[in-house]
Amino acid sequence: MAAVDRFHLLYKEISRSCNFYIEALAIVGAWYTVRKCVSLAFNTYGVLRLHVIPRLGGEIDLVKRYGKWAVVTGSTDGIGKAYAEELAKRGVNIILISRNKEKLEAVSRSISETYKVETDIIVVDFSKGSEPYSAIKEALKGREIGILVNNVGIAYPYPDYFTNLSEDILWDMINVNIVSANMMTHIVLPGMVEKKRGAIVNVSSASCCQPTPMLTIYGASKTYLDYFSRALHYEYASKGIFVQSLTPFFIATKMVACSSFASESSFLIPSAEEYASHAVSTLGLSIRTTGYWKHAIKMVLGWLAVSFVNSCGELTLPSEMEYRTQLPHPE
Repeated sequence: MAAVDRFHLLYKEISRSCNFYIEALAIVGAWYTVRKCVSLAFNTYGVLRLHVIPRLGGEIDLVKRYGKWAVVTGSTDGIGKAYAEELAKRGVNIILISRNKEKLEAVSRSISETYKVETDIIVVDFSKGSEPYSAIKEALKGREIGILVNNVGIAYPYPDYFTNLSEDILWDMINVNIVSANMMTHIVLPGMVEKKRGAIVNVSSASCCQPTPMLTIYGASKTYLDYFSRALHYEYASKGIFVQSLTPFFIATKMVACSSFASESSFLIPSAEEYASHAVSTLGLSIRTTGYWKHAIKMVLGWLAVSFVNSCGELTLPSEMEYRTQLPHPE
């Protein structure tokens, strides 16, 4: 009987201790669950506020907010052409810059006739280093440039090791993907600061969020554009300039023609026209965004998945909530 009593007392003591730990773990689990639910709720609201509400509430008058003219580089195909068309649809006059004169003339004529806006072209090969910029500066002199879209870019023909790339490819990618955005911004920004209004859109990529082996230079160049955009916004927001970094996932354009998966539009891979329609509506609302609501969902889900798997938090993807980091827009 004494042995039974001793066992009963021991059992009660163990139960009391276990209950304390169970309650403590329950509190920790509840806190973690609430934290994740609140984070998901804020991210969902952010996606709706950025990608849905603006499209329901009417379009912003871009001419009134930023100016009469927009400059779009790499504007004869893909995102550049579609973005130029979306701006023209909103009444903005367009200056198209690319290297193919015939394509430029065709796109210019099409935009002018379709949207009844003024257009102009500048024929430039951005792979030529510093050579083109004096001509660009002269051609833009006296224009009221309200929006600059640094879209021009080149990608690998196919994934490859860094040492297999030729020096020509390395220089071309640096000149086209990085130097062009710096120099175009340097040409256009002083006029914007003088007028105390303007917007600069730099087309980066979701590849800026993580290292991209076998696409090393491309990913690094897009990371540069992303950091360049964010820093520039903090420098010039108080002067009335809005700078945006667009970081899309795959879009069905010629740039991804080497991939049969990404070269055709699908539910998660929009056409350039569909993407541009959404991306333009985020202008003035977010300084860092995927530009497209389905891509925003992919970003959020990726962030949640990596956060769950990696308890150390070393490989965290930024959520769309973090992408929406913004400063008040100075009127």
